[in-house]
Amino acid sequence: METVTEPQSRRRMSGAERREQLVRISRALFAEKGFDGTSIEEIAATAQVSKPVVYEHFGGKEGVYAVVVDREMQKLLGMITDGLAAAHSLVKLERAALGLLRYIEESSEGFRILIRDSHAASGTGTFASLISEIASQVEDVLADEFAARGYDPKLAPMYAQMLVGMVALTGQWWLDVRKPGREEVAAHLVNLAWNGLTGLDPNPSLTTRTRGAATAAKPRATSEKELREFEKARERELKEAEKVRQRELKEAEKARVRELKERERLLKEAEKAHEREEKIRQREAKLAERAARLEQVDHSE
Repeated sequence: METVTEPQSRRRMSGAERREQLVRISRALFAEKGFDGTSIEEIAATAQVSKPVVYEHFGGKEGVYAVVVDREMQKLLGMITDGLAAAHSLVKLERAALGLLRYIEESSEGFRILIRDSHAASGTGTFASLISEIASQVEDVLADEFAARGYDPKLAPMYAQMLVGMVALTGQWWLDVRKPGREEVAAHLVNLAWNGLTGLDPNPSLTTRTRGAATAAKPRATSEKELREFEKARERELKEAEKVRQRELKEAEKARVRELKERERLLKEAEKAHEREEKIRQREAKLAERAARLEQVDHSE
């Protein structure tokens, strides 16, 4: 547990320094014991100050807790939304997943606070509200992808909650196990999310067998037949989706090759223009030199 260092105890802290010290100490205590398990007395004792000092800066335990939670939320949101600024949707997903895992790795105490209490004192600072805020940003990304692939963009909010929830729960699990490494975990997360989205059925429905569990059961032979037909149709749809994906990849590769060729062409043109300018400069230099010599001859005569 963090305590006041000897140099700090010999000099008087400024108000800003004292506030930051109390935030650091409270953050560690909240992560270890939770909101209810932490007292103002313990915060003050660890900081080696009186309780009125804590009240003066934050008004009470609720105040310091709200500051700690708000800082952690802003830090986590910043790391995730930075990833969403990438151009390609796959890269957005990869960087956002890595952002969450990096936050967990670098700010384990903060993440424990966010998922531990969700105390009312934090106002909107609950893990559920944090997930919703992130999902609202992912929603825009998914809406664009859905529209481009012919799916209903109105479903994007629901899928955003599913996607962010999957990543967040994986993060909670990884908080304690820490194996495999964050990049490998992120890669597997994206593998499941992206490849699942690639073969997404625009009009999904439950199989006959699942629906039958909630309604009157049909004859077994009919259910088996319908299930086989559904599976065959699903396989055809997945194959078609894979063809579309491969076609898109080929088109993207062709576009990349065209772009490289265009860059090479422009580079060659620029080099030629530079060579022409250099020749003109050299010719002008020779003409100037010749004119100077002629002028010298005229003066000598």
